[in-house]
Amino acid sequence: MPDNDIAVPEPGVSFVMPVLNERAYLEHAIQSVLAQELTVPAELVLALGPSTDGTTELARRLAADDDRIRLVDNPAAHIPVGLNAAIRASRFATIVRVDAHSELSPGYAARALETLDRTGAANVGGVMRADGRTPFQKAVARLYNSPVGLGGGAYHGGTHEGEAESAYLGVMRREVLDEVGLFDETIRRGEDWELNLRIRQAGHLVWFDPSLSVTYWPRESWVRLARQFRATGAWRGELVRRFGRRNGIRFFAPPALVILVAVAIIVGVLQVSGILSGVLSAILSVVAYLPLLAYVLLVVAVACLPGGGGIRQRLWTLLVMPTMHLSWGLGFLGGVLRGARDTVDASRLGTRNTPLP
Repeated sequence: MPDNDIAVPEPGVSFVMPVLNERAYLEHAIQSVLAQELTVPAELVLALGPSTDGTTELARRLAADDDRIRLVDNPAAHIPVGLNAAIRASRFATIVRVDAHSELSPGYAARALETLDRTGAANVGGVMRADGRTPFQKAVARLYNSPVGLGGGAYHGGTHEGEAESAYLGVMRREVLDEVGLFDETIRRGEDWELNLRIRQAGHLVWFDPSLSVTYWPRESWVRLARQFRATGAWRGELVRRFGRRNGIRFFAPPALVILVAVAIIVGVLQVSGILSGVLSAILSVVAYLPLLAYVLLVVAVACLPGGGGIRQRLWTLLVMPTMHLSWGLGFLGGVLRGARDTVDASRLGTRNTPLP
C-alpha cells in the first residue's frame, strides 16, 4: 500500500541497484551509471547483500571516492527487498532500476526521461542485449537474444515502440510507485512483472522503447544457469497460482516440454517391458516421440545457424538451450503444484565469477 507520509521527492534521478557477489562486474556496472549525462541531479543507491567475494568492500571503496554513490544494507539478500530499501533511501522523483550484472548504454537515462515525458508513461523499459566473454556465456547470450531461447518477450529483441506488459529493469515515476506500493517482497523472481501488473491495473502506462539498450552478462557456468532458470520457473509458477490467466501463453511452453519428455520416457519404458504394443504403441510413439524429435532438430538448427560462433559455442548451444527450457519448466511445474515457497536463485552464491578482461 502507498505510504501517505512519504515526502515529495526532488527533481532528479535515483539509480537503484541490488548487489550480491558481483565483484567482477560491479565496477563496470557503476561506471556505466555514473557516465550517464543528465541535466538533473543524480545518485546511485546500492543495496548491499551479504556478499562473500569482496563485493561489499569494493562498493564501500567506490562510495568513498564518489559522493553520488550511497549504500544501504540488504541482509535478506532478496532482490525486491534490496530494491525497496534503495528506493526508500532515494531522494529523487525518477527511479532507474539497474543491475550489477549489466551495463547501461550511453545516453540511456536521458533518452528514458525524454520517453517518460513524451508518452506520459509510468514506467519505461528497453532492450536487454545479452553478451558473453566465454564460449559458454556467448551461447547463453545468443539464446537470450533469440525468440526460441526466452520466449520472445519484447525486451529480448523487440523493434517496435509501444505499450508493453512489463519493462526490463525500468525507469519509473516515484509518485506512481508510492501510489501502487513498491516491489512485493514476497515474490523473489518476476517481481518486476508483478509490479508492472499493478501499475497497469491502476490505469498507468508501461512503455517499451527499443532505442533504450542495456548490456546483460548471463551466468558463467552450466550449473549456475540451471539454478537460475529453475528458480525463475518456480516463481513464474507461483505467479500463475496468484494471477492465473494474466500470465502470457508463452510461459507454458517449457513445462509442456517437460511433460512431453516425461510421457516419452513412460511410453518407452512400457514399450521395452512389453506392456505396450500393437496399434496403441504405434499411436503413442507418434504422439510422444515426433514432437521431441522436432524439438531436437530445432536445437540442432539453432546451433548450426549463421551467427552461432565457433565450434565450442555451437556445442554449448546444444546443451544450453534444453537446459534453459527444461530447468525453467521443472521449476514452473513445482511452483504451480506446491508454490515457490522459499525458492531462491542460488546462482549468485559463491565466488566463481568470470573475470573481466
